[in-house]
Amino acid sequence: MREVVICSALRTAIGAFQGQWSSFTAPQLGAEVIKSIVHQTAISHIDECILGCVLTAGVGQAPARQALLKSGLSNHIPCTTVNKVCGSAIKAVAMGCDAIVSGHANTVLAGGMESMSHAPHLIRTRQHKKMGHEQLIDHLFYDGLENPDDGFLMGHFADQCADKFSFSREQQDEYAIASVQRARHATEAGFFKAEIVPLNGVVE
Repeated sequence: MREVVICSALRTAIGAFQGQWSSFTAPQLGAEVIKSIVHQTAISHIDECILGCVLTAGVGQAPARQALLKSGLSNHIPCTTVNKVCGSAIKAVAMGCDAIVSGHANTVLAGGMESMSHAPHLIRTRQHKKMGHEQLIDHLFYDGLENPDDGFLMGHFADQCADKFSFSREQQDEYAIASVQRARHATEAGFFKAEIVPLNGVVE
């Protein structure tokens, strides 16, 4: 079996919902990372680009191709957009790995991109509703956070898991606080600096 190696692993900083990076669409965020990866690795040839993206409504056709072209790479590189909800990016990486192992590709650009801030509200007017009210549907909830079978949000299932495995509220809070503290300390120590691509000249 062919050996697969990771040549570069970069990302943007994680911004808050409607926060300082909200002006960037998902393809724009992806493009910034792609440009930095190409610059860092000096790879001259890419066989395929596979990018995960869940909230695609209003983003435009083929988000992965948009990101690739915005980065300045060749339009001859085939691109695939993957939607496996929260597993989209890791699925894209797995698909890239499979392509290399199988011999269908030698170099694959794979990862994920998302902008919750750009998720639009949707309205079903395609059926030519002639009178009465129509409900706006939140793309972020409907296509990202809600279970299509029963409409429950992810938080509901998190509560179910906590009950099933006897995770107390206090244990969850302690874990969350410890996680935030570790992230803050790592950030302050500069451990993430090498992997974060600047946006508007800012690294956070």
